[in-house]
Amino acid sequence: MIDLKKSEVWFVTGSQSLYGEDTLRQVAAHSQTIVQGLSASAHIPVSIVYKPVVTSSDAIYALCLEANSSASCVGLITWMHTFSPAKMWIAGLNVLKKPFMHLHTQYNREIPWGEIDMDFMNLNQSAHGDREFGFIGSRMRLERKVVVGYWQDPEVQEEIGVWARAACAWHDAQGARVARFGDNMREVAVTEGDKVEAQIRLGYSVGGYGIGDLVDAVSQITDSEIDRLVSVYDDTYRVAEPLRKGGSQRGALREAARIEVGMRAFLEAGRFKAFTTSFEDLHGMEQLPGIAVQRLMADGYGFGAEGDWKTAALVRAMKVMGAGLDGGTSFMEDYTYHFAGAQSRVLGAHMLEVCTSIAGEKPALEMHPLSIGGKKDPARLVFTARPGPAINATLLDMGNRFRMVVSEVDVVSPDAPLPKLPVARAMWVPRPNLKVAAGAWILAGGAHHTSYSQAVTASHLQDFAEIAGLEFLCIDANTTIANFKKELRWNESYYLLAKGL
Repeated sequence: MIDLKKSEVWFVTGSQSLYGEDTLRQVAAHSQTIVQGLSASAHIPVSIVYKPVVTSSDAIYALCLEANSSASCVGLITWMHTFSPAKMWIAGLNVLKKPFMHLHTQYNREIPWGEIDMDFMNLNQSAHGDREFGFIGSRMRLERKVVVGYWQDPEVQEEIGVWARAACAWHDAQGARVARFGDNMREVAVTEGDKVEAQIRLGYSVGGYGIGDLVDAVSQITDSEIDRLVSVYDDTYRVAEPLRKGGSQRGALREAARIEVGMRAFLEAGRFKAFTTSFEDLHGMEQLPGIAVQRLMADGYGFGAEGDWKTAALVRAMKVMGAGLDGGTSFMEDYTYHFAGAQSRVLGAHMLEVCTSIAGEKPALEMHPLSIGGKKDPARLVFTARPGPAINATLLDMGNRFRMVVSEVDVVSPDAPLPKLPVARAMWVPRPNLKVAAGAWILAGGAHHTSYSQAVTASHLQDFAEIAGLEFLCIDANTTIANFKKELRWNESYYLLAKGL
């Protein structure tokens, strides 16, 4: 279970000794009040931690080093209550490895018209103190989120919460391990990529394991462990008649449970947060893992099919970002279209592996043939995703950079039942429409695999992309092909020039 409340965002207030101890005590008191207010906000999922007001270069430097070494600190919120000369921040910001957000706010909401005097003015200087701090961030070419507004406003707290979730996902990726059972699907281009560069840029490592390693873990599972898990299946899902106790496929269901227990044990022992499989690498396995993958994803693991480690890591990041929010996140693939003019839509699915966190109904546990892979019929959970807004996201290796593409969609119910489609699925209308969205996605080189979410928004992913230094492209209701092509050309020029700089 992903618990973001264990993560800390440190609230750091800047000032200077010029104003005297009385003023600094008020600055500290005001900062503590703001921290208490943000900590109590339902929009902010992390713990906001007050840090003493910093008034010198040495104090700022020491705090940034402390943040770097803290296992629980995922980032900083910086705020200049008074004027804080920005040269004091250079040494600290130079060594800071954690993301930071600049909150441009002030303690008081309104000007006290009848009482305002110079003492008030000297204390409440955020309007220009934050501009000094903003300059040094820009001068040092530092990526950061800037949130403007009164700290008690829900809109401001929502922006802070979105950024905090992205910071948590970034923190989670640092040192994370992704297991690849087998290799990429042969001859496929988009699921390949530079794993070393990914570790340098994104923090996680990707390791390959032979199917024999997984088979060995599966072979060690006892009948009692299988019995316990099959009982969970019986109690949790709408189990098809052949899979029930005494049914003709009960033995095959027990093998699916054996695979799940073994795979879970392997991932837990190796402290992995994401994994991949491939139907082309199954030697020694009786089935392609179906229900095992679906249930592991529901527990927070990232997943990518056919060796797609970039999508596996992205699913995990979005699981972290979406923890505690309504909706869910799943591995997904655009499968087939329904061309119907303005209401043209996409049927998304995969062979087996769609996470139950997006289900709009109690999943059915079924077993059906799989026409590829050459193994026995695999067990899987079948359901339809709930209607509502969602996104599809993909991460691409463009050679000189990683590119994230996000497509905003509206999930709808299928026009009619799908009794012969034995997989979990979602149907959506892309924004602004299928013609523009699909054209833009293809122009951007978007993959056929995606991380789909009804919990995470494009704003979460934009904040994550900025923290990670990724190119970010969003296809939404305002997208036109002409402008999207311009953005692609501008971005290409920027990244070629930035590499030279």
